Amino acid sequence: MNEASRSTLSVSAEADTRQVMLECRGLGRTYREGPQDVTVLDGLELAVRAGERVAVVGSSGSGKTTLLNLLGGLDQPSGGTVRIAGQDLAGLDAAELGRFRNRHIGFVYQFHHLLAEFTARENVALALLIRGLKRKVAEARAGEILAKVGMAPRTDHKPGELSGGERQRVAIARALITDPSVMLMDEPTGNLDQATASSILALMDELAATAACAFVVVTHDRGLAAHQDRVLHLDGGRLQPAG
Repeated sequence: MNEASRSTLSVSAEADTRQVMLECRGLGRTYREGPQDVTVLDGLELAVRAGERVAVVGSSGSGKTTLLNLLGGLDQPSGGTVRIAGQDLAGLDAAELGRFRNRHIGFVYQFHHLLAEFTARENVALALLIRGLKRKVAEARAGEILAKVGMAPRTDHKPGELSGGERQRVAIARALITDPSVMLMDEPTGNLDQATASSILALMDELAATAACAFVVVTHDRGLAAHQDRVLHLDGGRLQPAG
């Protein structure tokens, strides 16, 4: 990749002094399929700063899910590095990586994956309970985050009692409660009607203005992508500015 292309994948240090929260250098992932090696990512470069929203678009099979799994520490690269808040994920063992994810990485998926038997408050508090906080403290913090995403009146409702948009707001609150360095969002509006999706976009705008984390949104939705600060196209295992 030439220097002109590389510079488009990160914000110039002179233009933006916010901390780089997510950085990939030379990121590669190759899978073995029968007698052949299949390269999905090949020398990928990316840097995202605090408060910045980056959309990654690409055709089915282009490697978007693979990229998201690598950024979230759910898979290991065949080459290159992923750094979050300055920490190289390759330097962590399985237990350390689990603790690091709990503190630094928030996930939001197309399907909310909330626990059906838990209330909104309990679903959101779970990450802090896993961290070892007392239930009273964790649930109080969960109430605060739910209020931030407009769910204060619904904190004691279970997922089956919530609308699709409300469930997605709870999922976003669950991702935010750990004060992550990076928010990874996989088609966050893909399962919502247009009006509800618009409300989630408005919420993302509010969060980006106040949260000190980087946002990476993987999507097929060109409208959602255009709503972000930068749009990158994943093709041939590398990221390029979307045309």
